Amino acid sequence: MTKSVAAAPTLDVETIRKDFPVLHQRVNGHPLVYLDNAATSQKPVQVLEAISAYYRGDNANVHRGIHELSRRATEGYEGARKRMARFLGVQDPAEIVWTRGTTEGINLVASSWGGANLKEGDEILLSVMEHHSNLVPWQIVAERTGARIRYLEIDEEGRLELDALDTLLTDRTRMVSLTQMSNALGTINPIGRIAERVHAAGALLMVDGAQGAAHGEVDLPALGADFYACSGHKMCGPTGIGLLWARRELLEAMPPYQGGGEMIRFVERDHSTFADIPHKFEAGTPNIAGAIGMAAAADYLEGVGPDRILAHEQALVRYAMERLAEIPEVRVYGPKDPSERAGVLSFTMGDAHPHDISTILDTEGVAVRAGHHCAQLVMKRYEVAATARASFYLYNTRDEVDRLIDGLATVQSIFG
Repeated sequence: MTKSVAAAPTLDVETIRKDFPVLHQRVNGHPLVYLDNAATSQKPVQVLEAISAYYRGDNANVHRGIHELSRRATEGYEGARKRMARFLGVQDPAEIVWTRGTTEGINLVASSWGGANLKEGDEILLSVMEHHSNLVPWQIVAERTGARIRYLEIDEEGRLELDALDTLLTDRTRMVSLTQMSNALGTINPIGRIAERVHAAGALLMVDGAQGAAHGEVDLPALGADFYACSGHKMCGPTGIGLLWARRELLEAMPPYQGGGEMIRFVERDHSTFADIPHKFEAGTPNIAGAIGMAAAADYLEGVGPDRILAHEQALVRYAMERLAEIPEVRVYGPKDPSERAGVLSFTMGDAHPHDISTILDTEGVAVRAGHHCAQLVMKRYEVAATARASFYLYNTRDEVDRLIDGLATVQSIFG
C-alpha cells in the first residue's frame, strides 16, 4: 500500500453492509454511523461464524494431543498461519509469529532483537508520527542498552520529511521503526522507498502495519521491511490477535521473548533448549480462535479487494474534506491530497473541544474518536491537545459523511 488506487472499481457497499450485523442498530434513536474504524473495525458474519465453528466443533488445545479435536484445532490454527503468510505475500509460514496484536509484535522485536543487538552509542530512528506502541518499547530498550533515539519530523501536512534521512541515517543507525499509515493523520508513508535508504545505511526496518494491513494490499517482499507487525481487530478480525513477520534468519538469531510451555524443546534442571521458529516465540496456550478469525478476515478482505477498499476510502475522504470545508473554523490535519492518505480524518473545530464534538455527535448516532489517539507527539507538532477523528472503512457511505456534517452543524449551533 504505497500509492493511490482511485481508479479501482467501486464497491457494492450496500451488499457489504449486510455482512456486518452491528451496523444495523439505532443509537440514541438514530441509525448508527460508525466512524471509529481506526480504533477497531467491525466484524462480518463470515468472521463471527468461523470463530463460532471452532468453539462449537473443534475446541481443544493445539500441538499437544493425538485425539481428533486437538488434530482439528491444530490444523485450523496452523492453517491460519499459512493463510496470513499468503495475505502478506510471503512464502514461509514459519516467519509468521502469532501475537496479541501490533503492540506485542513491536515489543517482541524491541525486547528480543533490541536487547540482544543494541549497545551504547547505537541509534534507533523513529518519527514523531508514531503511535505510542512504536515509541515506548524503543524508549525502554534504549534506556536499558544505552542506545540513542532520533526522530524524523513531519511537515505541516503530516508527511515525513524524508530529505532529513541523509543526515539522520548514519553508521550508528541500527534500527528504523516507522508506521505504514498514521492512525492520527491518515498519511500513507512510502515505505518501499524508505526501505532502500535504510538498508543502504546498513540498518534494519521495522514497520507498524496496524493500520496499513487493513486498508490496502500488503506485499512484504516489495515493501522491503525486515519486521512487520499487524493486528486482527483493525482488519475485520477479532481483538487479542495479531502477528509479527520477520525474515527467518532474524527470528532464528533472536532469543525467546517469553518462557513457558510450547516454546521449549527440552527442559533440564539448570537450562532449557528452545523450539524452532515460530514456536520459540509463542509461549503458552495461544489464541486459537483469534488466529482462525484473523484468517477468516483475510479471506473476507481479499474477496472484496484491498485496492478497491483503499479507493473507496479515498473517495469518502475526498468527499468528507469537501464537506468539512463548508464549515467555518474546521481545521483538518494531514495531507491535503486524499491520494496521500487512507480513511482517517482528524480535525478541530474552533473553540469546541474534541470531546464535546464526540459527545454531541454520539447523541445523533455518529461514533467518532476524540483525544490524542495515542500519538501525543503528533498533537505537540500541531500545538493541540486533542483532535476529533472520523475514520472510514469499506462499509461506510457518502450518506454517513452527510450525517457527520449534519452533526457538526449541531456542534456549530451550540458553540456559535
